[in-house]
Amino acid sequence: MTTVNDDVTESTDEDTVLDGASRPLRKDALRNRQALLAAGREVFAERGLDASLDDIAHRAGLGVGTAYRHFGNKHELARAIFTAAVDDVIALAEQAAADADPWSGLVRFLEGAAAAQAADRGLREVMMGFHDELETTRINNALTTSLNQLVTAAKAKGQLREDAEASDVGVVVLMLCTVADVFGDYSSNLWRRYLPILLDGLRPGGVLPEPPLDDELVREAFASHKQRLAGRAPRV
Repeated sequence: MTTVNDDVTESTDEDTVLDGASRPLRKDALRNRQALLAAGREVFAERGLDASLDDIAHRAGLGVGTAYRHFGNKHELARAIFTAAVDDVIALAEQAAADADPWSGLVRFLEGAAAAQAADRGLREVMMGFHDELETTRINNALTTSLNQLVTAAKAKGQLREDAEASDVGVVVLMLCTVADVFGDYSSNLWRRYLPILLDGLRPGGVLPEPPLDDELVREAFASHKQRLAGRAPRV
């Protein structure tokens, strides 16, 4: 028996566009895809990656079958939504590392990265590795390179405490995002109150009572945290 994909047509006239697999889509199929992307942004921002593709199809006002014709699972949809946002955070780190004033670059990175993730739970979970292993590796490698350069430059200018490490910068962002997680429904920008407090702690002076985790242990901790939070089989 032959089945028909309602979103795909053999025609390549002006009423069609190509999807990610280079298949022609009708204009109505393109509208469906755009509706799924828009709904996915909303649902992931509100509920994180625990949301299912069924939830997103419902928000978009589309049938579940239509959603699965466009995206094999929620992670494919998340990748389509968040790749650009992730790259924006990576670009922030690269710009900070290139700043002639490393401290200004550090402040700008922390503020920009926290603002983006505090407003979007889905992006926050992607950045923390609640997505797929290859993307997590790409994010970690890109951020680690830039943040190591930034931390080294800030120390060389006497702007950053000597016992601070690049991994500490990521943990500071995580702290700010936790404020957004807990208090965001009551004050969406409350995390900004704590940014200056944390920045003061990064200034030179004193000795920290505990050493930092190295990059590998930080990644292992995130992976373990992800497993604890999941607590059940992932939804697709």
